[in-house]
Amino acid sequence: MKHRIVGYVVVAVLLAAGVLAPFAMYPVFLMVALCFALFASAFNLLLGQVGLLSFGHAAFFATASYVAGYLMKEKGLTPGLGILAGTLAATVLGLIIANLVIRRQGIYFSMITLALAQLMYFLYLQAPFTGGEDGLQAIPRGRLWWFINLENDRTLYYVVLAIATFGVWMVWRTIHSPFGQVLKAIRENEARAISLGYDVNRYKMLAFVISAALAGLAGATKALVLTFATLTDADWHTSGDVVLMSLLGGMGTVWGPVVGAFSIVTLENELPDRIAPFVTVIIGGIFIVCVLIFRRGIVGEVAGLYRRVVGNRER
Repeated sequence: MKHRIVGYVVVAVLLAAGVLAPFAMYPVFLMVALCFALFASAFNLLLGQVGLLSFGHAAFFATASYVAGYLMKEKGLTPGLGILAGTLAATVLGLIIANLVIRRQGIYFSMITLALAQLMYFLYLQAPFTGGEDGLQAIPRGRLWWFINLENDRTLYYVVLAIATFGVWMVWRTIHSPFGQVLKAIRENEARAISLGYDVNRYKMLAFVISAALAGLAGATKALVLTFATLTDADWHTSGDVVLMSLLGGMGTVWGPVVGAFSIVTLENELPDRIAPFVTVIIGGIFIVCVLIFRRGIVGEVAGLYRRVVGNRER
């Protein structure tokens, strides 16, 4: 009961901070961080709960970004419909890729997802609707439900905050459902889960599709925020960044990917210009320190410390 109350307090504090944040910080920076926090949470659902390391999640992020951007710019769709269409496109792609890779394990699974993501990268490089190397530019923000003006950064921020909160809640709800418990069982001992009668591949496929859909939601939202979609979204570096965010924040935790995403995005944006060219080296060094010293990530270590302190007090 005490842990649950602490959890509610933490959530309330985070939501309050989220509501007040645009009055103290640049809203566009916060929106980008929220999009990557949702992206990392979606990826962590697959890695942290099922134990499947995908190096191709950028494909879903980019697919939704391009589809949403194209439909909003060229077809005049409203932002809400554009984001839904982008998310649906990422979901369909996730279903297709899941059917191709879900029976593979370990390094084979990771390498096939990477290969398929690179295939999508070169497809978007050549496709006429993506703008090639120039990407999609000047995507209109427009209005949501005809009365919410998304051209205003602060107004758009609260829409993005609601989307990210919904996405993280979806991950939390999935983890704490009977379905999530089966995913944990598969991660811990797949052979035992099979012996208990569970259709393991079906569960893993559904988790993969949910992860792809949420990654797509993040990508479509990011296209609306920045008003452009480029090949960077589909590059393998983006898949690598989201792996780093999850591991840095705390793999298998709900808030770990959020903390990891905000940490990485802050480092990439706030370092002085003279240090900016070495940002990859700095992030790599931080990652090495975390792996060697804080193996459970930032949130995992803080949660472990809290449990030890509370346990000692109860004794």
